[in-house]
Amino acid sequence: MRAVIQRVESAQVEVEGSTVGSCGRGYLILLGVGPTDDEKAAQVLWDKVKHLRICQDQQGKTNLSLLDTAGELLVVSQFTLYVDCRKGRRPSFTGAAAPELANRLYEYFCDLAEKDVTHVGRGIFGADMSVSLVNDGPFTICLDTDDLTRPR
Repeated sequence: MRAVIQRVESAQVEVEGSTVGSCGRGYLILLGVGPTDDEKAAQVLWDKVKHLRICQDQQGKTNLSLLDTAGELLVVSQFTLYVDCRKGRRPSFTGAAAPELANRLYEYFCDLAEKDVTHVGRGIFGADMSVSLVNDGPFTICLDTDDLTRPR
């Protein structure tokens, strides 16, 4: 699984002009699923995300996690995180998981988050979405479970 995590003051996602998900101060997570991902990958990713110390403490240092700050989440499915641009000029998305698997693991990831976070907004899987955010920092991190589980 791949995630782009943006620390935000607020974020929202709209489908056909209507807000379907939002969050206040916390993280916007763009989440991609690969063809070999499973529930264990979702768990590894969520465990990393919820404990990442990327929120500021009173001295302005990144010493606090999402859980420490009672932050909120907005999670948006993003199959384009598995783009392949090595050949030609048209991106290929064949590296992304099939929609059924991707949707199942997207929902599973969101369900895991809801066990720890009081507010988890969601996009609509497969919809044409408009995402807006007020970036905090800006502070953006990219994670890939292949890198998180690989021995050093």
